[in-house]
Amino acid sequence: MSAVSPFAPPFWLRSGHANTVYSFLRPRGIRLPEAHADWISAAPGVDILVRSHWQAYPAPALVLVHGLEGTSEAGYMLTTAALALARGWHVLRMNVRGCGDSEPRCDTLYNSGKSEDVARVLEWVASRGIRTGMVTGVALGGFSMGGNLALKCAAELHPEARPRAVVAVSPCLDLAACARALHRKVNYFYEQRFLRSLKQRLRRHAARFPGRYPLEKLDGMRSVRDFDDAITAPFTGYRDADDYYARASAARVLDDIQTPTLVLYAEDDPFIVITPASRARMAANPWMQFETLPHGGHCAFINSRRHGDSVYWAETRLVEFLAEFCPAH
Repeated sequence: MSAVSPFAPPFWLRSGHANTVYSFLRPRGIRLPEAHADWISAAPGVDILVRSHWQAYPAPALVLVHGLEGTSEAGYMLTTAALALARGWHVLRMNVRGCGDSEPRCDTLYNSGKSEDVARVLEWVASRGIRTGMVTGVALGGFSMGGNLALKCAAELHPEARPRAVVAVSPCLDLAACARALHRKVNYFYEQRFLRSLKQRLRRHAARFPGRYPLEKLDGMRSVRDFDDAITAPFTGYRDADDYYARASAARVLDDIQTPTLVLYAEDDPFIVITPASRARMAANPWMQFETLPHGGHCAFINSRRHGDSVYWAETRLVEFLAEFCPAH
């Protein structure tokens, strides 16, 4: 039974769009201790930047993964880190390859299926724990794209390398369905924001590698799917967008997850769709807990204060769930 009170948004945030936008715009006022910059080699020409907060004593480590076009500085990453640090955990905020300040140290593009990068970070944390005795266990949390990466990683890892527990908040685990939902007219604002950021990132990348990318295709793009079909898929090892979405989606490996896992999802999420097939697979997997709520938006879940609970319900629920399986001493 969860120790966190049921999610109860204020009446004016009982809309997926309202909760999503308000969560993004609301000042969080989080002041974390200074983070250490840990650089982890994931592949030739690819260094992953992890913003790490290390306690001075042995403790569990929480690895956090952000969403599409996000960074380790995303609001939900900072809030979750603050909650976990207060519990006495080590916290590592991972930048997906090429994101945040790691962009100049990455020769390739990222995609939603690069779970091997998450596995590399988990391996690095575990090896540090063995070497120093300061890490007593490892847990994993992901948001949106990071949720897909976390679930896919958990399914693929060898049993000895698995984290003790996993939480995925608003995960885009059915990539094709999410791309279709994102392209609905009502989601024009969200899609254009993602698309603009993806194009800007590609132009910066192309400036470092002249002639590598077909920049002339960017002007005609109207959707994230267009970008994935012309850029993400062919330049990260996939045939096209259909192949990319099929192979990179965690949906196809949900049956293989064998670690305690919580998936948090709001039915009014503007652009994340979890298909009936994926819901059935999670329900059939005894290791997985699919917690769906009528309201909450995308990676938002802004809660009412009337019961004295945290405004940031999903981040609180994430930390509380992981603490069941990876407690701090």
